[in-house]
Amino acid sequence: MPAHPTPPAPDRALAAPLPVLGTDIMVPLVTGGEVPYAALDYAASAPALQRVWEDVAAYLPYYGSVHRGAGYLSQLSTDLFEQSRVIVRDFVGCRPDDQLVFTRSTTDSLNMMAMVLPAGTEVYIFETEHHATLLPWRRADVTVLPAPASRYEAVEVLAEALAARNPQRPGLVCVTGASNVTGELWPVAEITEVAHAVGVRVLLDAAQLVPHRPVDMRDLDVDYIAFSGHKLYAPFGAGVLAGRPDWLRDAEPYLAGGGASRRVTRHADGFTVEWQENDNRHEAGSPNVIGAYAMASACRALAEADFDALVAREESLLRHTLTGLATVPQVRVLSLLGQDSPRVGVVSFVADGWNSSHLAAALSAEHGIGVRDGMFCAHPLVRLLLGNSPDQPDQCGAPEPLAPGERPVNAVRMSFGAGTPVEHVDRFVKAVAQLVRDGARWTYRIEAGRCVPVR
Repeated sequence: MPAHPTPPAPDRALAAPLPVLGTDIMVPLVTGGEVPYAALDYAASAPALQRVWEDVAAYLPYYGSVHRGAGYLSQLSTDLFEQSRVIVRDFVGCRPDDQLVFTRSTTDSLNMMAMVLPAGTEVYIFETEHHATLLPWRRADVTVLPAPASRYEAVEVLAEALAARNPQRPGLVCVTGASNVTGELWPVAEITEVAHAVGVRVLLDAAQLVPHRPVDMRDLDVDYIAFSGHKLYAPFGAGVLAGRPDWLRDAEPYLAGGGASRRVTRHADGFTVEWQENDNRHEAGSPNVIGAYAMASACRALAEADFDALVAREESLLRHTLTGLATVPQVRVLSLLGQDSPRVGVVSFVADGWNSSHLAAALSAEHGIGVRDGMFCAHPLVRLLLGNSPDQPDQCGAPEPLAPGERPVNAVRMSFGAGTPVEHVDRFVKAVAQLVRDGARWTYRIEAGRCVPVR
C-alpha cells in the first residue's frame, strides 16, 4: 500500500500558545515508553490557563462568604465577585442595562432562560443544536427547524418560519455560535437581523465561540448570551447568562432562597416574598466566587492577549489538521454547512473500516493523544451527518473493523485552542494517517461501555 502524502507543516512562526496547565504531563503508551500528553479535547473542557491558576491560588487564602458579611475577608470576596461580573460583562460587550447572572454552565444558563420566558413564548431552534439548546424548552411552544445545508440556507429557513408566526406572542430564536460537532460558525448577525425584523429576540449559545473568537453582544446585536467557564480556560464550574433585563427581572427566581430574596415576611397562611430585581435575583444560595473569579481571570487574560494573533494561530493549526486529514482517503471530515464554511478549532471525522471508539482508544493508548468519540450531546446532528436513521443504536463501537459499506455509529472529535502546541496537532495528523494505513498495534476490548486496550 502506498504511503500517504505528507501534509505541509504548520507555520512555525506562529504566536506562542498561551500557557496552560498540563502541557508537561507525561503519559505511558501501551507499546512502551511515555510521551507528553496531547490534550485535543478542548471542546469538552479546555485546560486552565496558568494565569487563572495563579490568580485563584493567590486569592484562596482570602476566601470568604459573599454578600452581607461584615468581616474583611467577606467584604474582599464580595468586591472580587462583583468586579468579576464587570470584567465578564466587558469581555462579551454587554450593554449598560444588561443583566449578567453567574450560573453553573451553559446548560444551566439555557435552562434558566427557559424558565424565565414570558407565557406563550414561541421558541425557534434548529434540529442540529446541542442537547442543551434542544431540550430545555418544554414550557414553550417550540418550532424545530430542519438542518440547513449552508449558512445562507440557515437564514432563509429561519426567515420563512418567522414569517408565519403569531406577532402577538413573544418570540425567541436560540442558536449556536460555533457547532460543538463540526466547529462551523453560524451566521449569528444575519440571523439576529432577520429575527429582530419581526420583533423576535435571539439567544446565542456561545459555549464554543467565546474561547475561539472575540464576541461582542452589541456588534452581533443578540439579546442574550450563554457560555461556560470550563471551555474558556477556567474549569471551576461557572457559567454565564447575560442579556436584556426585563424577562429576567419579571420572572420568578430560577431558584428560591437566600440572596434571591430581598424581604420575607411571615403570615398566618405562609410567607410573602419581595425578590431582588438585580443580578442576584437568579443567584440564590452562596455563589461560586471561585468560579466567577476564575472566569474573570480567563477573560482578562484573553482580552490582554493579541486575540487576532490567537485567531491566526488557530486558523493555521486548523488548516494543517484539515490538509493532513485530506491526505488520508479513508477519512471523511464532517460538515453541515459546507467544507468551505468558516470554523473554529473543532474537527469531527470518521474513517472507513474503523469504529470511531476504537480509533480514539488507539490514539490515546498508542500515541498519547486525547480526543473524544461519540455523538457529542448532539445526537440528531451526528446521525444526520453520518447518514444514520433516528432509531440507529448509539452503542460504543466495538474494536472490530466495520464491514464494507457499514456506517459508523459515532465519530471522533479533535479540538484545540489558544494553549495547544503545534507539536500536538502535528502528532495527531501523523497518528491518524499511521493508524488508518497500518492498523492498531494493540488489542482492544469493550469494558464498561468504553473501548480500552487489553492489559
